[in-house]
Amino acid sequence: MYSMPTSMPNHCHTKLAKPPVMLYRTNQQGAALIVVLLFLVLIMLAGVMAVRRSSTDLKTATADQINTLLLQSSDSANQKLENMLNGSPSSQEYKDVMSVSGVFGHFLLSPDNQGNEFIYCYNPRTRKYLTSNATIYTSTGGTWSGLNNGICDYNSPAGYTSARQTVMTQMSVSVPPSLGEQEVFSHVVIGKEIENRSSKKFNFNIRATSVLPVFNAPKDGNTSCLSKSSVPITTNGVTTTPLIDCLHKASTPTKMLFEQVEVQNDSSSIKCVDFGKGSGQLTCQLS
Repeated sequence: MYSMPTSMPNHCHTKLAKPPVMLYRTNQQGAALIVVLLFLVLIMLAGVMAVRRSSTDLKTATADQINTLLLQSSDSANQKLENMLNGSPSSQEYKDVMSVSGVFGHFLLSPDNQGNEFIYCYNPRTRKYLTSNATIYTSTGGTWSGLNNGICDYNSPAGYTSARQTVMTQMSVSVPPSLGEQEVFSHVVIGKEIENRSSKKFNFNIRATSVLPVFNAPKDGNTSCLSKSSVPITTNGVTTTPLIDCLHKASTPTKMLFEQVEVQNDSSSIKCVDFGKGSGQLTCQLS
């Protein structure tokens, strides 16, 4: 017969086994932060490149606008002089440029002035085509008859081509130097006889220089660059233009438009009138 124990131990402990725990050591601590920083650096680089590109595009567009503005101003001054010369001989403008004190008459009517340079400040609002409003440099480097009224003054509103006072254009007219032996009868107009009354033609160098003083004043120290000659000079085989060199040194936006023109001084013409249809009888008169 089985009998139950009459007493139990006072202390009974049961230990349960714990499952094994796998411990992993990671090497990826801070990787997300590094990736984010790299992305930030890339975004910053892209932003800097975009800003620099925008700045370059803006400078290019501004330079193109300035170049167009200066070119139009120089071309306008040339066209104005051409229209005056090709206008009616009875007009006041034609008389201004062809008179003995005019920009072309100064050379045509006085052979001693062939080596001079006729300078005037282009202003369509006022007339400045006479010697009284011009600066005339002689071949010796001085001013002709003390005339020095043609230099554009960037401090004066009258020196600009418009009331906006942005662009000024200075004109230079001179006779090209002799290049040695010329072509026979090169000065004679085709179709004219070699007589005292026959027409002659003359060559002129016209230089229209436009500047934009609002960016940089056209001066070298205390001297205005516009007071320098526009005619190129050659020294020791090197050709330079005093005006352009000074403007480039002053970092003034500038554009010089060079044009070589041929002026024909028509001193005689023949007008024939046909009397009667098909009669073949012509009456010609020399005028």
